Amino acid sequence: MIIYICKMNFISNPDLEQWYSLNFEKKLAGRRILYTDILPLIMNLSSKFKKEIIGYSEDNIPIYKITIGKGDIKILTWSQMHGNESTGTKALFDLFNIFESSSSKISNVIDQILSNCTLAFLVLLNPDGAIKFTRENAHGIDLNRDAVDRKATESKLLRGVLESFKPKFCFNLHDQRSIFNVEGTPNPATLSFLAPSEDVQRTLTTGRKETMSVIVAMNHLLQQMIPNQIGRYTDEFYPTATGDNFQKLGFNTILIEAGHYKNDLEREITRKYNFYALLKGLYFIASDKKNINYQPYFEIPQNDTKFLDIIYKNIKIHENETIRVEDIGIQIKFKVKNNKLVTYKHIEKRGELSNFCTFNYINAENLDITDLKLSNS
Repeated sequence: MIIYICKMNFISNPDLEQWYSLNFEKKLAGRRILYTDILPLIMNLSSKFKKEIIGYSEDNIPIYKITIGKGDIKILTWSQMHGNESTGTKALFDLFNIFESSSSKISNVIDQILSNCTLAFLVLLNPDGAIKFTRENAHGIDLNRDAVDRKATESKLLRGVLESFKPKFCFNLHDQRSIFNVEGTPNPATLSFLAPSEDVQRTLTTGRKETMSVIVAMNHLLQQMIPNQIGRYTDEFYPTATGDNFQKLGFNTILIEAGHYKNDLEREITRKYNFYALLKGLYFIASDKKNINYQPYFEIPQNDTKFLDIIYKNIKIHENETIRVEDIGIQIKFKVKNNKLVTYKHIEKRGELSNFCTFNYINAENLDITDLKLSNS
C-alpha cells in the first residue's frame, strides 16, 4: 500500500541551490568516470542503501545495483550504458548524497520519495566503455541498440534486473553531443527529454502519457532555472533501442540527455540540472495521484542541430593555387591518450554558417586553415 505523506511543495529553488553548492559529490568530476572512481563512494554509502554486485562486464569489472526506499512504486535508473556519457553517473551520486542528508529544508521531500518508492540504480552499466571513453562495450556493442538481441553481458544484466524488479518507471541517463540546440533559439540544449515511442506510429499509449507527465514536471522546474535551454529528443521509433523496448514492455521509461552549458566542457553545471531533474521526477512520481498531464510535453521545443563549439569566420582556404574564404565550425571532441582524456578540435561543418550558433565566434580573416591545427581523428 502506498503511503501518501501530506502533499507539500517541492524544495524552493534557493534552498535547492544552497544544498547543492554545499553537498554535491565533489569526489567525482570531469567527463571520464571509471569504476575505480565510484567504488570508494559506493563502499561509503550508509546502511540506508543496499549494495550488491549483480554481475560483471565483458572485461570482468563488477556492476553494482544500489537500492534504497521501502515504497510500492518501483523505479529503476541506470547510467553510462554508453561509457563516454558520464554526466548521469555524477548526478546519481549527488542524488545519493541528498538521500543521506538531514537538512530540515529537504527532509519532507526525501521522506516522500523513500516512503512511497523503492529505487534501484545501476551505476556505470558499461565500465569497459568508460575506460576507452567509447559508446560501445569491450566487444564493440552499443548497449542502447542491443535490447532485442542482448548479445552483450551488460545488456543481459540490465534486462535481468528489469524483469526481476518490475519497475513502474525507468530513468535512462545519457549524454548528448554539443551540436544540439533548442529549436528556434541560439541556446544549447542543456538537457533534453524523451518519452520513447512503442511503435512506428508513435502511438500515445497510457504508458507514454504517464512518462510524458513526469517529463512535464521536470521541465517545469528547469524552465525556472535555465529557461529555453530544455529540448525534446526525437521520438522516432528505434526497434532495437532500450528505451523503446522497455516502454513497449510496459515499463515507463524516461530518457534524460545531458548536453552543453556555456563554458562547461566538463559538464559540471549540466550535472547539477541533471540532478535537479531526477529529484523532481522522483518526487513527482512519489506524490502524484494518477493526475496525467501530458499535453505540455509537446510544448517543449524539439532538439535542433545548429550548435557549434567554435565558429571561425571567413578563414582562408588554399586550394589549387587559389584562395577562397569560408566559415569553419568546430566541435570539441575527446579521446583517451596514454590513459588520459584529451580534447581535440573536430571540423563539424564548413561553408557559410550564418544559420549556426555558438558562444565562441572567432574572426579568422587573417588566418589560414592550416594555422588551426585541426584534427578529425
